[in-house]
Amino acid sequence: MTEHQIISECKIGKNTKIWDFVNLYGCEIGNNCVIGSFVEIGKDVKIGNNCKIEKGVFIPTGVTIEDNVFVGPHVVFTNDKYPKATGKWKLANTLISRGASIGANSTIVCGVKIGENALIGAGSVVTKDVPPGMIAAGNPAKILRRNDKNV
Repeated sequence: MTEHQIISECKIGKNTKIWDFVNLYGCEIGNNCVIGSFVEIGKDVKIGNNCKIEKGVFIPTGVTIEDNVFVGPHVVFTNDKYPKATGKWKLANTLISRGASIGANSTIVCGVKIGENALIGAGSVVTKDVPPGMIAAGNPAKILRRNDKNV
């Protein structure tokens, strides 16, 4: 651990590789994962086995990522639909299902479910659920077609 890295109260599985300059707070990461540099993962986030979280990803409280998921560089997840600087906030949970892939620079707005083996195109803003096995892309992301290569 370097002086510019925080790993606090986390459960980290076997053979998981974590690069430098990460902040991990009270999260659970499965076996055989790769967590890239400059990633931040919040309290109570659960990441399954065999996942790859690329450089610069932000995953706040309320996100669950199942097994075999790829999260491209600089993807951002949110956890409050109506954020504000002060006062109460309401957590909205997000689920990324087994085998899903999320392209670089995408934003996943809280409260959605990305289905098993779904593919999110780079730069997308996901505001609604993406069914299993589908490709979605755009801002806002729209279903384009079935993901035949991953099903």
